[in-house]
Amino acid sequence: MTEQTPAPNRLAQIAGIETPTRTSLTADGGDLADLAPAAAAALRLLADAITRGHANQDDIVQALEDAGVHNAFADVLAAAADAVMGESEDPYDIDYSLPADNLSGAASEIRGIFRWI
Repeated sequence: MTEQTPAPNRLAQIAGIETPTRTSLTADGGDLADLAPAAAAALRLLADAITRGHANQDDIVQALEDAGVHNAFADVLAAAADAVMGESEDPYDIDYSLPADNLSGAASEIRGIFRWI
């Protein structure tokens, strides 16, 4: 007979994050193309852990707040807004300011959601 190994109490543990040696996006968006899927995968792991777990809503929200998930996601949207406006020489150019405002507004909404849940 074989012994059964007890299930681990953690899905994963991240011990560190290595950033690429490049300091900016490549012309083809290489860094973004590498990092965005990794971020999406991490969020899907989190969703799977919540789905399989038995935590109540308060515990889930507290864990997300403690980890700063909402702020990290909002930071991504705010950085995208800054990048869009950085492309324009005219801050009133609607082709740049409207998408940047939408991204910035979405970042604010993400942060605001955690005040309500």
